[in-house]
Amino acid sequence: MKISKRDIKSFIGTNVLRFATIFGLIFLAIFLYTIFSRGGSVISLSFLTEVPKKGMTEGGIYPAIIGTLALTLTSILIAFPIGLFAAIYLVEYAGKNWFVRSIRVAIGTLSAVPSIIFGLFGLTVFVVFFDLGVSILSGALTLAVMVLPYIIKTSEEALKAVPQSFREASIALGANKSRTILKVVLPTAFQSIITGIVVSIGRVAGETAPILFTAATFYTRELPSSFMDEVMALPYHIYALMTEGTNPVKQEPMAYGTAVVLLALVLIVSLVAIIWRYNIRRKKKW
Repeated sequence: MKISKRDIKSFIGTNVLRFATIFGLIFLAIFLYTIFSRGGSVISLSFLTEVPKKGMTEGGIYPAIIGTLALTLTSILIAFPIGLFAAIYLVEYAGKNWFVRSIRVAIGTLSAVPSIIFGLFGLTVFVVFFDLGVSILSGALTLAVMVLPYIIKTSEEALKAVPQSFREASIALGANKSRTILKVVLPTAFQSIITGIVVSIGRVAGETAPILFTAATFYTRELPSSFMDEVMALPYHIYALMTEGTNPVKQEPMAYGTAVVLLALVLIVSLVAIIWRYNIRRKKKW
């Protein structure tokens, strides 16, 4: 039996992909085992509901959980509508000219900027220039600016994936452009847009550098009472425990426990989004 070159290439390609998948899963398993084995022992109800005690060597991480949720939700609520509207303009209204091309180049460039640069930007603009101080609002605005290019890009790709025939059919039935976008284009692209938002939430929740100068505090026993208060945050709390602690024997397990909680929060948000997207897809089939 003669084996063709195409069969050989297909066999090699399939096995390379299989090996890469197995290789990635092995490292993922090692990563999860390392985090959970070192931090799982400190996870308890008191760890999740109490404030830090004795220089963060005892107690829990409740203020850091609340601070992370406040920063993440506020930044996404700011960035999502701006990013979606920008994507709608670029796909549905903007023409093909040098100005639009410049915008797309700028979005791509901003996506590659290191997060510490956004932290310095937030410090200069929001904390100092607008005099918002080190606060939830300053941190959320900084995170929103950081994640905005990604939201624009993913939303733009989702809108581009909607077949042009859908738009033409809607207009042929008498709908104007804005109604076509609202009733046809956005519902069709919604699942892909939600996927981009979930990834953005994961990135925002895990960032340390942008909130280092704009929102996070090393230690507090108080919960924020307004958007102008500084807060503890899970990623910065991990950094503080591992680098600035005075009792590493007690603080290192707490750092890994905090990492477990952060991973769990991101996974819960992702799971909720997946279930939501599945329900939307099932309703469309009916």
